[in-house]
Amino acid sequence: MNWFVIYTKSRQEKKVALELEKMGITVYCPMINQIRQWSDRKKKVEVPLISSYVFVQLKERDREAVFEVPGIVRYVYWLEKPAIVRDEEIAVMKAWLSTQTVEAKVEGLRRGDRMKVSSGIFEGKEGFVEEISKNRVLLLLPDLGMKITLNRNL
Repeated sequence: MNWFVIYTKSRQEKKVALELEKMGITVYCPMINQIRQWSDRKKKVEVPLISSYVFVQLKERDREAVFEVPGIVRYVYWLEKPAIVRDEEIAVMKAWLSTQTVEAKVEGLRRGDRMKVSSGIFEGKEGFVEEISKNRVLLLLPDLGMKITLNRNL
């Protein structure tokens, strides 16, 4: 069976995933924990890794059944066909999200500084500090062609 990508209404990912599971459909909604600041408090909340997207594993002929769930907008298409995600890609996402986070104290960084990641999923990769703000550092990893954001705990 293939993994398809469903586009949901804003902030409906968890509800859609729960309802699809109740229907017996295999669903994956990758979630991460973030610390959110309100005027009177800070709170750790679970939010979707990819806003408005949920992955479902089902047979091609059963694709229409998902539209019984409120909050689903449409399937995501690629080259005029429903986007299909391979099992390996879902497994990589699950493995990446299950890795433990490493807390580190970083001081004295400046824009343009070269850094080598010493642990975690990007261990051994070298990057450049592109941006520094009060709560985050944007690190450019040229070998991977990507930027990662390192959030500082509030």
